[in-house]
Amino acid sequence: MAKIGNNIYIHPTATIEEPCEIGKGTKIWHYSHIMKGAKIGENCQLGQNVFIDSMAEIGNRVKIQNNVSVYSCVKIEDDVFCGPSMVFTNVINPRSPISRKSEFKETLVKKGATLGANSTILCGITIGEYAFIGAGAVVTKDVPSYALVYGNPARFNGWMCECGVKLQIKNCKGICKFCGKRYSKNSSGLKCE
Repeated sequence: MAKIGNNIYIHPTATIEEPCEIGKGTKIWHYSHIMKGAKIGENCQLGQNVFIDSMAEIGNRVKIQNNVSVYSCVKIEDDVFCGPSMVFTNVINPRSPISRKSEFKETLVKKGATLGANSTILCGITIGEYAFIGAGAVVTKDVPSYALVYGNPARFNGWMCECGVKLQIKNCKGICKFCGKRYSKNSSGLKCE
């Protein structure tokens, strides 16, 4: 039986396989499919035609827009935004006649990250906290926390505030013009002070 929290909404066309976990306040919309064993946190929004595989883990307050598949071995932490039709992969060298389920690679999307519409995240990648992946980007390597990347392949194009505004970093320091948060840059990347 599904472990389903209080105050959730599941559209009548959605398919929920049991057992799975769905946290309170979560909304699951038209034609979405949650596989047996999936874990979805509290207050999530899953748009139309979203697929959550059996070994996928979704944190709290995650927004997954229409037409996104979250495959086994993908872990999404709290407050992540997955834009419409963005893509996760789970095998690095797929071939139709060869089963590679034993070769699935883990993908981690850390707290607060944004994955833009139609972006593609290759398997085995870690997306850092509050990183911002531009629309249509093809991410082929790890992305540092707070980094802005876009293009094919995705390349570093600056730093982003937790509120989603591009930062100006001078002399290893930056202040968000929108929310006022302060940042410092060191050899390991950017940190919110």
